[in-house]
Amino acid sequence: MDITNKSKWQVRVAAIVIFLLGFAAGALALNVYKRWARSGAEASRQGQFERMLDSLQLNADQKTQVHQILGDTKEQLQGLRKESEPRVSEIRRQTDERLQKVLTPDQWKQFQQERDKMRSHERRGRENWSGTP
Repeated sequence: MDITNKSKWQVRVAAIVIFLLGFAAGALALNVYKRWARSGAEASRQGQFERMLDSLQLNADQKTQVHQILGDTKEQLQGLRKESEPRVSEIRRQTDERLQKVLTPDQWKQFQQERDKMRSHERRGRENWSGTP
């Protein structure tokens, strides 16, 4: 291989490496941004919740009790979700099997995409409206 061909290959390899490094850096930056945005939204919800409690003009004891009650409720709901998740997953799996028998492969693919989109919107809605501290 002469020097010109070797040089061309080195340039190509360098371009690929630069592209891959840029891609990795972009993915990392996106991940950091999403975490930052999520923590900012959580802080905003917390602030809204605290303003709501302030508008009720609770005394310190009431405020402590309200926080305790809502914290307990949150724990109970999380426990319930953990308990019911296996059953929910099984029902969803069975539903998918039944639907796949009825729908064509293209319809099934489209159904999955639309369902995932709806679930994503539902999750964002729940995250935006959870008022517990």
